[in-house]
Amino acid sequence: MSSRQRCARAFAAFLAAALATVSTGAATACAASGRTPAVATTGGATVRTDAGSIRGRITGDQRLFRGIPYAAPPVGALRWASPEPVHPWTGTRQATEAAPRCAQNAEQGAASDAEDCLYLNVTTPARTDARHPLPVLVWVHGGGFFGGAGSDYDARRLAVRGRAIVVTVNYRLGVFGFFAHPALGRDGGDFGLEDQMAALRWTRRNAAAFGGDPRNVTLSGQSAGAFSTCALLTAPAAKGLFDKAIVQSGSCSVNYPKNGLAPGLPPYTPLMPREFAETFGKQSAAALGCATAADVLACLRKTPVNKLLPMTQRFAFPAYGTKVLPRRPADVLSGGDARPVPMIVGHNRDEMRLYVSAAQAQQPIDAARYRELLQDTFGADATRAERAYPASDAVAPALAWANVLTDRGWACPTRDDERTLARRAPVYAYEFADRDAPSVTPPTEGFPMGAAHGSELPYLWTPGRFTAAQQKLSDDMIRYWTAFARTGDPNQKGLPAWPRFDGRNGRTQSLAPGPHGIRSVDLTSARHCDLWAKTS
Repeated sequence: MSSRQRCARAFAAFLAAALATVSTGAATACAASGRTPAVATTGGATVRTDAGSIRGRITGDQRLFRGIPYAAPPVGALRWASPEPVHPWTGTRQATEAAPRCAQNAEQGAASDAEDCLYLNVTTPARTDARHPLPVLVWVHGGGFFGGAGSDYDARRLAVRGRAIVVTVNYRLGVFGFFAHPALGRDGGDFGLEDQMAALRWTRRNAAAFGGDPRNVTLSGQSAGAFSTCALLTAPAAKGLFDKAIVQSGSCSVNYPKNGLAPGLPPYTPLMPREFAETFGKQSAAALGCATAADVLACLRKTPVNKLLPMTQRFAFPAYGTKVLPRRPADVLSGGDARPVPMIVGHNRDEMRLYVSAAQAQQPIDAARYRELLQDTFGADATRAERAYPASDAVAPALAWANVLTDRGWACPTRDDERTLARRAPVYAYEFADRDAPSVTPPTEGFPMGAAHGSELPYLWTPGRFTAAQQKLSDDMIRYWTAFARTGDPNQKGLPAWPRFDGRNGRTQSLAPGPHGIRSVDLTSARHCDLWAKTS
């Protein structure tokens, strides 16, 4: 079983146990900081940031700076506190090795017990020109809010082929990033999002030192990183920190119906009310013997990392009703109050096959089980759903169930957000549709993964084993993404035209390899969004 499948299964197992017991600023100016301003460069392995000089590495056509601190270590009294400024240093700091992953278990890769983890990485072309600063793309990694690291992503192709500055970020995860407790009040629940905002402020202050344009910053992310990006569109304190946004598989309104994340689970959304997280916080304090302490937070802050890590997946979501997210992000979007910036927004054709494959390993979904799930999930609407998504010799019941969940949980809620966002700013919608993409999990007989959750990532970052047609798709996607980072419009000469999304016609760019694989389509009817608008 792959790490992605383990992650999906682990997250589902956690929710099954946990939900049963619970009801359901403007950029900082250098002058204001009192620091030495960052200094623009035109190449070279040494760069002066506002906190001190760093030395990276030049490798062929790229410059790579790894492990740059953007905030003080969130340890001791700073555990579960807003990120503090990084302490300046003298001399030249080495920036050639990846920093530790933020504390996490092994579901998303290597385990880590590091709390001192607020570092980022910068990749640039080997030569930059201060007279012609490059667009800056800040990447927030996925991983369910409890795993992953910025150093997992090789930004060379985006930076070099796309002529961009790429920043990949670590942020606090799980119990360290999204812990809430009544003792924290509205401060709790979103420390990981605050880290991301601190990284954006660092980027505004220091982009020019790497040859980037601090006035042209695009915030982007996939999965948890996409939910973060969407949430920050609604966060008052994030105003002025980025100019454009790319949301890959994680719009604010994405949600799973009953049985959606796994059979037996109640409805779920990746953004939860603060009171929900506080319930887990109180349970955790009791389990650790801190609930009756004179100072609950002081007791918890003295608790060793290895005692907290087993609880990390209880806090695998940002909270709203906090100082960072005063309102539910989906409500902010639907009310037309999200920050109006140009956006690329999209999803993958077969998002939920990753999760259904994990459920399939537990209990195979045959025709009878498929009908049971439809009936239990949609009640009186089950017959209509089965009529729209029939199982057959060509479409196995498990694949039909995955199609139901993808369209109901991902495609149509994302379409709703695209419509709302497009009323106030340019939106370019996409669906990644390469059903022969290199598999993110070991193959399962009778269950092709298709364009599953995360399968677009190799096309932008570290490449997989591509056919010639897939390599061309990868090259075109990189050109689209970096053209958008440059101008707010993904279109450029030599690429198939990508029409701006118009809520009246729902045009979406389908991204697939081969002749006519990249084309504009209307997915509203193909994904049965009218059906799901009338179905719970």
